[in-house]
Amino acid sequence: MNINTSMKTITVCMSPREPRSCFGFQFGSDPMGLEMGRVGASSGSVFRSSAKTRSNKAQISDGDIEESSLLKGQSTSSGSVLPYVGVASLGAILFGYHLGVVNGALEYLAKDLGIVDNTVLQGWVVSTLLAGATVGSFTGGSLADRFGRTKTFVLDAIPLTLGAILCATAKNVETMIIGRLLSGIGIGISSAIVPLYISEISPTEIRGTLGSINQLFICIGILAALVAGLPLAGNPIWWRAMFGIAAIPSVLLALGMAFSPESPRWLVQQRKITQAEQAIRKLYGKNRVTELMEDLSASAQGSEEQDAGWFDLFSSRYFKVVSVGAALFLFQQLAGINAVVYYSTSVFRSAGVTSDVAASALVGAANVFGTIVASSLMDKKGRKSLLITSFTGMAASMLLLSLSFTWKILTPYSGPLAVIGTVLYVLSFSLGAGPVPALLLPEIFASRIRAKAVALSLGMHWISNFFIGLCFLSVVTTFGISKVYLGFGCICVLAVMYIASNVVETKGRSLEDIERELSPPI
Repeated sequence: MNINTSMKTITVCMSPREPRSCFGFQFGSDPMGLEMGRVGASSGSVFRSSAKTRSNKAQISDGDIEESSLLKGQSTSSGSVLPYVGVASLGAILFGYHLGVVNGALEYLAKDLGIVDNTVLQGWVVSTLLAGATVGSFTGGSLADRFGRTKTFVLDAIPLTLGAILCATAKNVETMIIGRLLSGIGIGISSAIVPLYISEISPTEIRGTLGSINQLFICIGILAALVAGLPLAGNPIWWRAMFGIAAIPSVLLALGMAFSPESPRWLVQQRKITQAEQAIRKLYGKNRVTELMEDLSASAQGSEEQDAGWFDLFSSRYFKVVSVGAALFLFQQLAGINAVVYYSTSVFRSAGVTSDVAASALVGAANVFGTIVASSLMDKKGRKSLLITSFTGMAASMLLLSLSFTWKILTPYSGPLAVIGTVLYVLSFSLGAGPVPALLLPEIFASRIRAKAVALSLGMHWISNFFIGLCFLSVVTTFGISKVYLGFGCICVLAVMYIASNVVETKGRSLEDIERELSPPI
């Protein structure tokens, strides 16, 4: 949900050459870079690991409506949901593609636009996407609440398409920067609404698997950008086609969403009962309408609250839940993914891999493989266990990387050990720290704050990526990469401790059940 847009260019004074990446929201050029549990009434923490999985049958005890079978019946409903998840995933592909496309194209567009010797303007071409994404991520929540999820997707296609066209036809750097800004706004909106929509329409028992598709398609988008850049060596103006190609999936996203059902949860929240029934019929079949409408109505029963405002996110009712989502994204960024990506090229060169493309492909392949594994385990092992396993593996990998640079006894094997540490880190990251936070957010937030809370968390994610990228090189220069790696490893250990005490496993629970536990009506 981590975005990497070249740590060098983000500092502007550095060389414009950018590392390639494709991990949990970190990809491409400059570092830009859910099942939660039951909260006991007497618990001091938002999430307690002592929570138990609930019965699938609806039960009423002391006025507390237990989990019903919302969105159960995978065999009968998941098939009709998949096409709409696929359409939404076009937004994730565009997310990754726009982040990664500038990597190979920057050198050639700089020559074409006459900014080869101006690293400041090259930095703006790269990092303007971050600024736009920050604006878009905050805007996406408000749009999704006001117009609905599917209409927001259609609106999102406008800046995505215009941005791609402006970049492809740019005759000067000013037009290119405007195009990148619009593209950034588009992917910022996508970063908020893709996981939100997928989470709200997915059957409970496979919500984790379908939710992690978002991360997988982001990586695929970045790898697609890498492949799209291959003809550049023989055709220097190919960079225009690279940017222009992105307009095609943008148009397909708008067309697909025009025929996709709206989120039944949003429709019920808006008191559009008839349309909610039609959406359920389209998503899960007519035999599920009564069952699911009863559960959605039960979730809203007794609550005539208006849509939440931005300041409501910081109220005592929601603050702990919002803080957990923000903390997971902060740990994701502070755990060192940008550092590993930034130094991966030099690490692979030390082991004899001289091709930047080969290094990027290997790292990207490791991430895609790990994400696929995570998708298959998300609804079996659960979110919490994957997060703990992920950060533990990342901590061990960081320790290996740090020791490979400092221990003299390991000097003869430093190259291979560094490569092993890098690949293991990426695999570990993609198992949990990469895909889980973006999947987690829509699940733990109450329906009335869900869109805005997701937007807020992702906005903070983009901002933290920007500042981490801005300071990273100076920190490495001051302390050395070995100590920095060791520091990242310590942060991973802290993340494990935080997750163990604050996050509980709730796989198989409906969003309504989670909401009743974490954010009960006043």
